Amino acid sequence: MNFLESPSPLVTVPSGAGATLADRAYAQIKQLIFDFVLLPGDRFSEGDLANHVQVSRTPLRQALQRLQREGFLRVFPKSGWQVTPLDFEVFDQLYDMRVLIETHAVVRMCEAESRPYLTELAEVWLVKPDERLMIGRAVDQLDEAFHSALVRATGNMEMLKVHSDITERIRIIRRLDFTKVARVEATYDEHARILRAISRRKADDAVRMLKAHIEHSKLEVRHITLDMLHQARQ
Repeated sequence: MNFLESPSPLVTVPSGAGATLADRAYAQIKQLIFDFVLLPGDRFSEGDLANHVQVSRTPLRQALQRLQREGFLRVFPKSGWQVTPLDFEVFDQLYDMRVLIETHAVVRMCEAESRPYLTELAEVWLVKPDERLMIGRAVDQLDEAFHSALVRATGNMEMLKVHSDITERIRIIRRLDFTKVARVEATYDEHARILRAISRRKADDAVRMLKAHIEHSKLEVRHITLDMLHQARQ
């Protein structure tokens, strides 16, 4: 298995005999949210989605209800739907859960006898400054893959499922973070230091650096404004 495989950098629209119309509508609507076509706080009706999701009312409603259960949407009887507004208290809690999972993962990685995934990660993050990707969307996906790889390397698939859910729920604000050049550069520097600590089996250093890395991202989230969201949509 490629440890750099991202849990879901983009929403894949299901295809094939096993995919239902509701599945496809669900993936398409979620992508509209991640692409800032639908912004947090936006209200819309089922009819408003007709140009984007060409399915009948029943599978469309099933898709919307699934997104509601997952926390991406709210429904208001007789007045339509709303993309769930940003709730920074919830994001703080999700980031705290990331810390618990990922610090456990790096300790396990430092203790592991065989660590083939380190080479794959190093090829991406231990590069010269002029070899770095500076396109925010691309780095955003690589960042998700990096943190997913830390957890996947433990071999604990139940932990990975929880981590993947957290990753998806904070994806929209993490993507905004990577619109800043300074944050892209900091991500490369911080990931490189974490990997070097893991390769040297310095678990305490790796945990300390990882906590600081996630905490920095968590603080940056607090600076996100509605204006930034509208600029991202443009």
